[in-house]
Amino acid sequence: MKSDTQTNLTDLWEFHKGDLGGIWEACRPVKKGDAEDALLWERVSLPHCFNALDAVAPDATYYQGPGWYRRTIKPENPFPGGRTLLHFEGAGQDSQVYIGQRKAGEHRGGYDEWKVDITDFLSESPEEIRLSVRCDNGRDVQRIPSDLSDFTIYGGLYRTVKLLYEPEVYIKTLHITPLIEKEDLSAELHISAELNRIDRDVRLTLEILDPAGAAVWSERTMTSGHIDLKKSLSGPALWSPENPQLYSARITLEDKESRWRQTYSERFGFRSFEFRRKGPFFLNGGRLLLKGTHRHEDHAGLGAVMPPELIGQEMRMIKAMGANFIRLGHYQQSTQVLDLCDSLGLLVWEEIPWCRGGLGNESYREMGRTMLKNMIEQHYNHPSVIIWGLGNENDWPGDFEDFDETAIRQYMNELHELSHRLDNTRMTAIRRCDFCKDIPDIYSPSIWAGWYRGHYREYKEATLKHIGETERFFHAEWGASSHSGRFSEDPYEGLEHLRTGVGTDERGSDASLYGGISRVSKDGNWSENYACDLFDWTLKEQETMADLTGSAFWPFKDFATPLRPENPLPYVNQKGVVERDLTPKESFYVVQSFWSNVPMIRIFGHNWTDRWGGEKEEKEFRVYSNCRRVELFLDGRSLGVKTRDSQDFPAAGLRWTAELSSGIHELRALAVNEELEDHISFAYHSEKWGNPAVLLADIAEEDSNTYRISVKMTDGRGKTCLDYGEYVYYSLAGKGQMIRNLGTVRGSEKVQMCNGKSEITVKAEKGSSVLVIRSGQADPLFLEL
Repeated sequence: MKSDTQTNLTDLWEFHKGDLGGIWEACRPVKKGDAEDALLWERVSLPHCFNALDAVAPDATYYQGPGWYRRTIKPENPFPGGRTLLHFEGAGQDSQVYIGQRKAGEHRGGYDEWKVDITDFLSESPEEIRLSVRCDNGRDVQRIPSDLSDFTIYGGLYRTVKLLYEPEVYIKTLHITPLIEKEDLSAELHISAELNRIDRDVRLTLEILDPAGAAVWSERTMTSGHIDLKKSLSGPALWSPENPQLYSARITLEDKESRWRQTYSERFGFRSFEFRRKGPFFLNGGRLLLKGTHRHEDHAGLGAVMPPELIGQEMRMIKAMGANFIRLGHYQQSTQVLDLCDSLGLLVWEEIPWCRGGLGNESYREMGRTMLKNMIEQHYNHPSVIIWGLGNENDWPGDFEDFDETAIRQYMNELHELSHRLDNTRMTAIRRCDFCKDIPDIYSPSIWAGWYRGHYREYKEATLKHIGETERFFHAEWGASSHSGRFSEDPYEGLEHLRTGVGTDERGSDASLYGGISRVSKDGNWSENYACDLFDWTLKEQETMADLTGSAFWPFKDFATPLRPENPLPYVNQKGVVERDLTPKESFYVVQSFWSNVPMIRIFGHNWTDRWGGEKEEKEFRVYSNCRRVELFLDGRSLGVKTRDSQDFPAAGLRWTAELSSGIHELRALAVNEELEDHISFAYHSEKWGNPAVLLADIAEEDSNTYRISVKMTDGRGKTCLDYGEYVYYSLAGKGQMIRNLGTVRGSEKVQMCNGKSEITVKAEKGSSVLVIRSGQADPLFLEL
């Protein structure tokens, strides 16, 4: 809900990493050189995150603890007798707010929105007042989410902070409930709102506008305390992923003497949906296969901070990939994300962060209830939301000595009933907790065919079995990790002992890189080739399951996690189809070729610049496209035209073979009868390289004082070891700055090589720095920049 009188508090902040001895240390006047000046404050802008860089620092765990923010504000409320509030869209994880030296409010939880009314703290304050906020993401087993969660528990004011000016009577909550009668597509619109006061009458003006901006309902009335209005509408425009039609509500409050007026606006949409028992999903009366992914609020170099332009870029990429569904895991996300889901046409499963660890004490449980209440209240009006998630992997113990399944069931049932009391128009869901599967409306079991257990060819059998055993089934979380830029002529190398028939679920320590049965996550090479095969097979199988509601692969983008220090990118979950900076991997285009209705074509392996094998050995080339017919050319020679068949694995039949000789080759793919083509070039190597022995590097000056260093491991004869994938370590001495701790293959000081190659960027004045590069048994390489 937006109002006319709000200001973003973006600039003029100072940040101190660590705790203060008391609130006076944030307020006391200090001159340069005073002893009090020893306390370090850094100038920052909001949003800001403690862990923008250290979340993926390779050799230390990220900072968890307190941090302080401060600035001065000068409230200028235009309303006589009005209220002044601070609105926090999210702050991690426990927060206290001070006006001067007085605590004005506090909040527990990092993801739901909250407000602090500071009006009564202003009367005794000078014109400019000191605002201080303490945030703390320190470890706490009695706080949700658990530190056993497979994502970083960020700290800071990492979402928008606003100063809100309200009149003496204002809207606290607004619920818009559009209900469709399936028989004749007529609709009833219910407007319900709570005001902050019940002792004052105010004049209310309501206006409802259709997607074209035409008024379909106008009303004026006097009210106090509560608003409850209903209206029948015939033939409303329906919201859908293909055509996300949005209505607008404008509500104006005005006091009887016309001393003040405040206007609020909100968007909403008409749609109906149904998860049929044992059957598919229906939207607005027609079957819709939910094609989804997941999203964490996490980005390279920024941590939990996602500026509006980056959120927009990410969400538009998800839509361009062809998705119509997203699970916002594993917590309530920014209102801007939900606004984009509404306008782009993405159906939503949003959830509270009760994730792993077990069940805590009463304060822990009340925290979960509050998070659920706030999520539903704050995101109730979004037509994209169809599911309220109650928890994730709640069968995972570890935070408490006792793991009480009965107590977890009781609490899960309490949350389920609370959700339906707050909103009976949507469904509840959980993922992976078999002993609670009968409680929510929708259940998603663990199916990781071809990654944590079993082979991807077992996917359909496992999924159909779960559909038969589950009242309402949805498949959240599937996929494969891939090290961006790593390719293999044999993506199944090391999987000779992979067993089938042992299930497809993730169990115990399956995510570990050590011990247990043979599994791809532990024994595979994490190549982009294998990930594309898994996606390709799974997507083509999903097309054939008439009762499948849908699925969401995990996740869209690589993200930081403290639980994976030994991944090719340390502390990064690499299952995304794009890197942590939104650079697409090849699997992005595999998904797009199955899901998108916009014509596309992509030759597999744009970054596979070096292939290898015997002289004149036959090699396969693939094109991922949603076009009907594609012709492929090798070095100008046509390899023929292929017709796409989604069930012809791999690459929907768009694959060709040809003999290769050593040298540079070019591939060109042309969509027949469409103005669409793609091309790549690559080198083919038939001479085998020797043992890794010598590091070599090229330095390219990209612009003034910026250098891109390309490193390769060679065998001592100058031949790149294309199967080399050990860690490379970068360190810098001097005045320069190495671009590191981004959690990407080109922005990390410790990263596994991709086909014997790696890159890093350094900003430095010429002659001012020395870059040291180490890997394996090769002598270190010293580069003067």
